[in-house]
Amino acid sequence: MILEIAANSVTSALAAQQGGANRVELCTALELGGLTPSHAHIALARDHLRIPLYVLIRPRAGDFLYTDLECETMQRDIESCVSLGCDGVVLGVLDADGRVDSARCRALVAAAGTLGITFHRAFDLGRDPAQALEDILALGCERILTSGTCASAPDGAALIRDLVRQAAGRIAVMPGAGINAQNIAALAQATGTREFHASAKRQQPSGMRHKRPALGDMEGGELRSDVEQVRALVEALRALDPSATPR
Repeated sequence: MILEIAANSVTSALAAQQGGANRVELCTALELGGLTPSHAHIALARDHLRIPLYVLIRPRAGDFLYTDLECETMQRDIESCVSLGCDGVVLGVLDADGRVDSARCRALVAAAGTLGITFHRAFDLGRDPAQALEDILALGCERILTSGTCASAPDGAALIRDLVRQAAGRIAVMPGAGINAQNIAALAQATGTREFHASAKRQQPSGMRHKRPALGDMEGGELRSDVEQVRALVEALRALDPSATPR
C-alpha cells in the first residue's frame, strides 16, 4: 500500500514524510486544485526529503485546455524538475473535445526523460474514461490520479474499480479527492487499488496578534498537511496490509 500526500509547501512535505507517507506530490494553491510550486520550493523539498518527490505541473487554475505558451511553460518547469533531481512529475492536457491531447502530452513526457509520470485529474474531466486510460498508457505514464469522475473518490469508487480491472496491472490507478483515515480502508476494499492520494490538510492558527477585521480573508493561518492525519492514513492502510514494514 502506497500513500502519496499532496503537499502545498515544504513544511507540508516534511509533515508527510514524518507521518510515514511513501511519496509527496509538491504543489501550491490547493484551494485552486493545485498549481506548480516555485523553483525554490522544489529545490528545498528535494534537499530535505528522503522519500520520492513528484511535482505538479499545472500553470494555472481552470480547465486543462492549454495554449502553446502554457505548454512551453510546463515544458520548462519539467526541465527544471529534471535538473533538480526530482523523481517524477504530475501532468495532464486535454483537447477541446475532452480527449487526452496525446501530441502535447507526448512532448511533456519527452521533456521529463527518465522521471516518473502521473497523469493528474484532468482525467476526470475527459469524455471517455476507458479510452483515456488507453491513451495515457500509450504515453508511458506510470499511474492515473482519479476521483472516478466524481467530486470525491469514495463517490467514484465503482468507476475506479472498473478502471483497475481495465488496467490489469499495466498502469496504476490511484484514487484521490476526499480521502481520509475514516474511509481509506473501505475505498481500498471497494476498488482494489494499492496507491492513494490525500492532502491530510489542516488550517493552522494564525500567529498574528495585530488584526485588521475588514481584511480578515487575508489573515487566516496556513493550510498545511498535518503529521497526525498522515499517520492515521498510514495506520489505516497498514491494518489492511500487516506485512508492510513500519517506517
